[in-house]
Amino acid sequence: MNILITGCAGFIGFHLSEFLSKKYKKSKIIGFDNINNFYSPILKKMRIKVLKKNKNFYFKKIDLQNKKKIENIFKRNKIKIVIHLAAQAGVRDSLKMPNSYFKSNFIGFMNIVSISNKNKVKKFIFASSSSVYGDKKKFPLKENMNISPKNIYSATKKINEDISNDLSKISNMKMIGLRFFTVYGKFGRPDMFIFKFLNSLLNNKKFHLYNKGKHFRDYTHIDDVVNIIISLIKKKITKKFQVFNICSNDPIDLNKLVKFISNFVNIKPKIIKKKRNSIEVLKTHGDNKKILGFLKIKLTRNIFFELPAIIEWYKKNQIWKLKN
Repeated sequence: MNILITGCAGFIGFHLSEFLSKKYKKSKIIGFDNINNFYSPILKKMRIKVLKKNKNFYFKKIDLQNKKKIENIFKRNKIKIVIHLAAQAGVRDSLKMPNSYFKSNFIGFMNIVSISNKNKVKKFIFASSSSVYGDKKKFPLKENMNISPKNIYSATKKINEDISNDLSKISNMKMIGLRFFTVYGKFGRPDMFIFKFLNSLLNNKKFHLYNKGKHFRDYTHIDDVVNIIISLIKKKITKKFQVFNICSNDPIDLNKLVKFISNFVNIKPKIIKKKRNSIEVLKTHGDNKKILGFLKIKLTRNIFFELPAIIEWYKKNQIWKLKN
């Protein structure tokens, strides 16, 4: 059973590729990534270096807009499962460079999903986002709610879901969309809140805290996320298309995170309180009953128990010193 992971140099893609390479040693684990400079390529190359230690992991530097290269990989390998995680991420940057989001999140998605279908892939699991819900007042957010994206990034994710739903009606491929909320852990993205804040503390820099920190985010540990995806790979799927929230159902006050991290490293933060950024949602709080009931599993990680080890890892690896 050969498995393809797109975005293998990304945060979730790296952890998933590492786990799969160790779990399915008789299978070929193929990873795609274009190693772009959205955040430090050095960190992405560090991840790939770790992955290459697994003899059954094969890395291909490919941009998903290059349809011919992707088709050649499929022709040479009997890929049965695709986990599509590659995308241009980030809400704020979607306003600065919309064309990049269109090329990666729309054209790239169309290429990989159509080639997967053509090559009779059995399961196509892809990354959607909690941002498709937009600003809601009723919580927790459930998969059957109407979705209303409020920025270009989330709009591309909704389009991905719509394309998959339509394609599933004429395809034998089982298609599963994962609406990721906020995922955290070692080797995490340096542009995300926890590592950005750590970076400011360790470098004695000012930190811009939007809306005075009055935001809530639903954090899920990367190990729980990987466990969910592995369980979906093993699970017998009957429905042709479905979406799941990937979340903890336990939103965290960002001000509590600021206080916890500051106290742990024993550094007083230099916080500049800023007005709310209108393209960001105030609160994310997802209902995870659907995915946990479907897979019959439980989440095991608590962010305040996990943060000390993550902070120590971050300090030890000096991730804040990485540059593009």
